[in-house]
Amino acid sequence: MLNKVPEVTAIFWAIKILSTTVGETGADYLAVHVGLGASLTAICMSALLVAALLMQLSRRAYVPWIYWLTVILVSIVGTQLTDLLTDKLEISLYVSTAAFACALAATFAIWHGAERTLSIHTIVTRRRELFYWTAILFTFALGTAAGDLATEALGLGFQLGVVAFASLIAAVTFAFYFGANPVLTFWLAYILTRPLGASLGDLLSQSHEYGGMGLGTVHTSIVFLTVIVGLVAWVTFEGGGARRADQAQ
Repeated sequence: MLNKVPEVTAIFWAIKILSTTVGETGADYLAVHVGLGASLTAICMSALLVAALLMQLSRRAYVPWIYWLTVILVSIVGTQLTDLLTDKLEISLYVSTAAFACALAATFAIWHGAERTLSIHTIVTRRRELFYWTAILFTFALGTAAGDLATEALGLGFQLGVVAFASLIAAVTFAFYFGANPVLTFWLAYILTRPLGASLGDLLSQSHEYGGMGLGTVHTSIVFLTVIVGLVAWVTFEGGGARRADQAQ
């Protein structure tokens, strides 16, 4: 099986941040504006996620549109999971953030104990891929809880939230270029892009009275989804061209 994770490039990070924003605004749109509610939205999106994940696992190589569809659905489900704990079960964001951090740490510990690596460049077995997607789900849930904790419970607001999380990602990037462990810095950046995307989504979609720009969840989701589709089409076309060039040689 070939590596099932795309190359980590600027386009990778762009699609990742856009997908986290769509996860935030898309979940809010379905739960609030469509009227499905948090529970039904979580059930429907979880079913779609299982279908996408089965399709992803059935492939023996990286297929851009399947991979990124799965990421978007994980983003929505991760958002709904945190919202259910907070809104329905009234669990403190401090508790949920700590719980998801522990769950992610346990996943990494078991993954490393079984495979001796956490590198995304070696997702070449079914077991490693299952570890990878489990970790991805917990990064989204943790990022959602930590983002809500910072912007709501700690009162940073959406604008300061975007600045704060972007600054943390910049710090991790500098650490990487100055010789920090690449696996550690990748996962730190991956976790931080979730609250960054969520804060950005809330900033753009929420009304002015709540500190947002008032674009609405529908317009924000459509614009970001359009950009994601364009970027995924680009990497698909680019990858196909590269494979044809290799075959010609």
